[in-house]
Amino acid sequence: MATKNSELRAEVLTQEAFSAFGDVIEVGNTKETRTINEGNTLRYHDLARLTLSSESGQPAISIFRSQPQTLPFEIKLMERHPLSSQAFFPLGTESYLVVVAPAGELKSDKIRAFIASSHQGVNYHPGTWHHYSLALNDISDFLVVDRIVLGDTNADANCDEIFLDQPIAVNI
Repeated sequence: MATKNSELRAEVLTQEAFSAFGDVIEVGNTKETRTINEGNTLRYHDLARLTLSSESGQPAISIFRSQPQTLPFEIKLMERHPLSSQAFFPLGTESYLVVVAPAGELKSDKIRAFIASSHQGVNYHPGTWHHYSLALNDISDFLVVDRIVLGDTNADANCDEIFLDQPIAVNI
């Protein structure tokens, strides 16, 4: 939680702590496993609740390449996707920061930060406020599953951004 001096300390990312904002995508959160491919593969099944098809949307898989940020990092804006979920999964070995706030009216005192390991992804539920990808230590690629509308030239149709009245410094 934000302190009076506008500094936010990142918490360890767990499904319990993150559940109000979305899903943590990791093997440890598996509710069901299935043995497939002639017994050579264990499928960790249904790890995130995706919402991607409202208002002519369809699923898309992209890769976001994020530049590393130095700490403390100043949070100046937050965004949300009111029509869809958005999932991020790191493709490298570096930890990264996740900054979120509950859906609804953005309140800066409700912003939380989490440190995610390289084997944890996140899936933001529709309307959840979040910061863009915050790589640490090195350039980092993220596999992103989100909603697109083919032929939509308005990139902001499913993205609301709000600048904070006062930046909040995030640190570990």
